[in-house]
Amino acid sequence: MDWQASPHAGDLFGELQLGDDAPPPGKRAPSHLIPGLLACSAAAGAAAWLSDHYGFPIILMGLLIGLALNFISRDQDTHAGLDFASRTCLRLGIVVLGLQITFVQIEALGIQPFAALLVIMAIAFSAGLAGARISRQSRYAGILAGGATAICGASAALALYGVIGKERLSQAQFALTLVGVSLASAIAMSIYPALAGQMGFDDKQAGFLIGASIHDVAQAIGGGYAYSDVAGSYATIVKLARVALLAPIVMLVSLWLGPSSGQESRPAWRRFSPPWFITAFIAVVALNSLVALPEAAKTAALSGSKALLLLAVTATAMRSRMDLLIELGWRSLTPVIVATLASFLAALAFVSLSIGS
Repeated sequence: MDWQASPHAGDLFGELQLGDDAPPPGKRAPSHLIPGLLACSAAAGAAAWLSDHYGFPIILMGLLIGLALNFISRDQDTHAGLDFASRTCLRLGIVVLGLQITFVQIEALGIQPFAALLVIMAIAFSAGLAGARISRQSRYAGILAGGATAICGASAALALYGVIGKERLSQAQFALTLVGVSLASAIAMSIYPALAGQMGFDDKQAGFLIGASIHDVAQAIGGGYAYSDVAGSYATIVKLARVALLAPIVMLVSLWLGPSSGQESRPAWRRFSPPWFITAFIAVVALNSLVALPEAAKTAALSGSKALLLLAVTATAMRSRMDLLIELGWRSLTPVIVATLASFLAALAFVSLSIGS
């Protein structure tokens, strides 16, 4: 197959799960990546500048700018670089994200809040499936929306789409889900702290509500600190506990769905093994739990992870077809909306019960 000429060669990130089995783009010098990487980097840089100066969520800005510039991908010279950014940068970004989590942080949450967090995540995931059924979409759209809402927003959606596959869910639906999740996080970051204040929640209760129900990591932490420093610290622990569950949930979804049509020829042990970047994520979390890294290193790692994920999301948006997005319509956001509401109400119910007890 002519990799460069294939109409599907650039779909999203070439299927994360394909790993080493993905057909190589030929024995060319790395310079063939430059056009796509330059275009993606420029768009991501603009998104970062707008986010820094106007306070918009950086992932959402990357998505919108990438979608606006999707005409660039008509030039096939950009395909290799965009595919590299959306595939390799994504994997590395998820791995580096593990440096923000330790098993001690999860343990510090306590058994009861952690159990409640698992219930809230299960409700959000189930609500995504229900929303897909209500809007007459496939269960894969529900899995993507429910998983992104339950775990950690855009990065979880990217990881889940790697095991769902482009054969089972269109790239346009994926891009629209990313937009919905990012918008929901931005709205929640503005509204949830105010609601927690109106309900008279203390710092810990507000931190749990915010950390357990806002999708993206940055928005959850920002919402917590918007309430108070104590609430921000607790929201961070709660949110990172959700992020730590990314690997097991992606592995369970992979086993549940089985291999996609493009993976059936692979050996069984390869088809049902977790993607390498998920295994590496767990290893990094374990390393971070055993070795005390300097705060400067963790801060740099967080910035690096954000940059890599921004490049991946921007490249994905630049490779999306606007005509398919328009054809899907806003009805396709139903799973995200239902899962978001269910996540918030479940977290609110737990906090309210803790007040009563």
